[in-house]
Amino acid sequence: MMLQRAIRIFCACLSLSTVALVATAQTNLTAKASVQPNAVDGSSNDNDRARDGLTGPVRRVRTEVVKLSNASGKSVEDPKRVLLETAEYDVKGVKTQNQYFPVSGATLTGREVYKYDDKGNISEMTLVNADGSLLSKEVYKYEFDTIGNWTKMTTSVAIVGNGKIEFEPTEVTYRTIFYYLDASMAKMLQPATSSAPAGSNTGNENRVVASLPARTSAAKLNGSQIQSLNLDLRPLSDSSRKNVVTNDSEPPPAPRPLLKPVSGGVLNGKALALPAPNYPEIARRMRQAGKVEVEVIVDENGKVISARATAGPSMLREVAVEAALRARFTATKLSGQPVKISGRIDYNFTLP
Repeated sequence: MMLQRAIRIFCACLSLSTVALVATAQTNLTAKASVQPNAVDGSSNDNDRARDGLTGPVRRVRTEVVKLSNASGKSVEDPKRVLLETAEYDVKGVKTQNQYFPVSGATLTGREVYKYDDKGNISEMTLVNADGSLLSKEVYKYEFDTIGNWTKMTTSVAIVGNGKIEFEPTEVTYRTIFYYLDASMAKMLQPATSSAPAGSNTGNENRVVASLPARTSAAKLNGSQIQSLNLDLRPLSDSSRKNVVTNDSEPPPAPRPLLKPVSGGVLNGKALALPAPNYPEIARRMRQAGKVEVEVIVDENGKVISARATAGPSMLREVAVEAALRARFTATKLSGQPVKISGRIDYNFTLP
């Protein structure tokens, strides 16, 4: 009897342990299943938008450059801005469009060495010869919007005057950034849409000013109106910066992608795919032959995003540009980060 009772007690304990183990497993599975993927707010580090160094739900970026001249000791901007690049992203941060417009005379010759600030943006570029001797040096200063993306970058070149090194501003790069309206952006818009007495000052220096339809608040936008908004995001004030708490134990951010392409020279031998251009029949009949040089910009994925023929017979330039746009290259990395490169593809047209 005692033996049977002991066996029954052991079996009961074993059953309870099994039930508890199953319940624990179900709880773990439920917890894992309840974890939602990252919200579409640009916070994921595994998309094109984050790899391009952008923060938040960015939809579209337009980058323009303006030259600076020195007049009576003051830097004066040229009234005309030159379009440098456009890019678009879907709500998940995947790049859907990217165009680069080379600036005349912007190609540098030499090896470029970069330094980065605590945000991962380029702070300094040193241009050196093949033997390591110094050619030139540039420094970069930024202004940021309240999301954390830079909207203005001033480039200054090192010069020597009165026996000391000075930095003279040479150009300014502006970025106009459009954002998707998600929950976080709608929350930031609340101070701008809240009612306040005329002429009153709320003291909120970091409020977000948005182009909204008349008599429409962010909370009342319908589905057709929830599109990208052009947000005028003011830089953080000095008083707000003092309230930002940083953790010294966190690793420094990864370097941001370069805005300007790195010089790559002649790229024919570096191509993964280099389709041959079609030889126009009319050019054959007119005995047109020779070398066509095409300047290209290759993006971080090895795709040609810009091509322009700079030398060669005029009748052969168009087909050479078309072929260059179909070329593919391996991704070029600098300090572990993929970068754009500028270079040249040569096409030799020979008559049979």
